[in-house]
Amino acid sequence: MSGFDLSAILKDPASVAMLLHGIEMTFVIFAGSWLLAMTLAITLLSIRFSQFRLGEYSVAAYVSYHRNVPTLVQLMLWYFGIFTLMPNGLTSWLSAHNAETIFAIIGLGLCQAAYFSEDLRSGLRSVSPGQMEAAKALGHGYLSAMRFVILPQGVRNALPPLINHSVSLFKNSSLAIIIGAPELTHAVKEIENLSFRTFEIYLIGTVLYLFFSLLIMGAGAYLSLRADPVRRARA
Repeated sequence: MSGFDLSAILKDPASVAMLLHGIEMTFVIFAGSWLLAMTLAITLLSIRFSQFRLGEYSVAAYVSYHRNVPTLVQLMLWYFGIFTLMPNGLTSWLSAHNAETIFAIIGLGLCQAAYFSEDLRSGLRSVSPGQMEAAKALGHGYLSAMRFVILPQGVRNALPPLINHSVSLFKNSSLAIIIGAPELTHAVKEIENLSFRTFEIYLIGTVLYLFFSLLIMGAGAYLSLRADPVRRARA
């Protein structure tokens, strides 16, 4: 085998096809788990702000579990544990519909929801209590004040950590290789096994992860700028 040669990978149609499919599945896992995490985070936040003591304790326990158990262990628990306990009909259906990707979305989404909910909670708590009083003085009810005054400010305050955790979620999608999901890291490993071009293919994988992570960060920075009228006016 000759020395360093990226073209050996980039000019091979099979390798390029595997990379493209890996990128596609990485974004499927990222988008699916992000939507699940954000939906669940809003639900957890609503329970926590409901003043229902048992619900608040339950959410706190949920957040503590998912923030202190490694994400990799959670993925393995879902795929190698919970999956095997499901009824045969359900496991057969899941196996026929890419169970690895489905459980990667579930495992990552449930884990990330704990972080998103804390981000949103911190954002809302950073809004001055006087904002609610001012909104009510202008004629807003509680729901109207939350919708038009409190939530926009809270979400804007929470954007920086939400963006950071979104990038972390994208990178953590690589952990799905442990359960066989056909994402980018899985594709890189398969190409390495077939081509024996270890350095070249891992360099390509590294560059791809770096590029897409920076792209997500850039989109988040643009969103933060658009959401902040003061910064937008200065830009």
